[in-house]
Amino acid sequence: MPLRHGWQVARAPFTLTERFMRKARDMSEAVTIELGDTRLCGRLYRPGGAVRAAAVLNGATGVPARFYAAFAEWLARERGIACLIWDYRDFGWSGDARDSPATMNDWGIADSQAARDWLTRACPDVPLWVIGHSLGGMMLPFQRDLGGIARVICVAAGAVHVGDHPWPYQAVARAFWSPVLPWLARRAGYVPLHRLRLGHDLPRGVYLQWRRWCTTHGFHAADPDLPDPDATALNCPMRIVAVADDALCPPVSVWRLGASYPAARQTRVLLRPEAFGLARLGHLHVLGARGHAAWAEVVGDGLDG
Repeated sequence: MPLRHGWQVARAPFTLTERFMRKARDMSEAVTIELGDTRLCGRLYRPGGAVRAAAVLNGATGVPARFYAAFAEWLARERGIACLIWDYRDFGWSGDARDSPATMNDWGIADSQAARDWLTRACPDVPLWVIGHSLGGMMLPFQRDLGGIARVICVAAGAVHVGDHPWPYQAVARAFWSPVLPWLARRAGYVPLHRLRLGHDLPRGVYLQWRRWCTTHGFHAADPDLPDPDATALNCPMRIVAVADDALCPPVSVWRLGASYPAARQTRVLLRPEAFGLARLGHLHVLGARGHAAWAEVVGDGLDG
């Protein structure tokens, strides 16, 4: 999400995150997932001992997979959970946004499905988890084979309308969705956020569909380009985690998303940064290296699925 509470915050912890990556390099391996003519790239972190579960971590819009390296390393080392972090097509490790035809449908449905299917084959015979951050927790109803998922953890994933943001951040969000970036996207063939010092470049179609969702009441439920969801197919335990100081996806929008999963056995968790001795968690720090103190509460118990 835009500016200070999103893009720039997403960039700041990468030095710390990359230290975790170097430390954990011996317990992770590079991964390439073939999806037709598309290649998705990531890393799989494996525990040193027995694998108790396998988790695919679907990231937030505009947040590279390497941001989650510290969390993935912790899951593997401390919880015995293999964790796949990966980038959506034409983003991060998976390519370049310039002139990409990618849309949110591609990222949230086709790519996420492919990553989950790959992990199922790589780590058979253990419970399969899906951990979704922001966008990564929103798109499961549009995917298939949901009955094979043992547990879902949605973190700061909300059906957020621009009017949900608290002020003064709402003014920043409205500027981000103004006609300026769509004009730039059409002219450049992508959204040049890096050049504007607003974060990481995005494919044009991803930004335009995201903009439509966040400026329309009903969020993606009102998008005619999305297929019909299967609202009852997911019936596993689901941990829905909101962050009290998250200006991008305030708790009200996170709880709203719960209606998309009517058959899931939901547990709602509200994280307050002061409970973990932190000045803030926000939308990104909760799964970044700086949010380490909160990770146990994010994951909870439930290794039995």
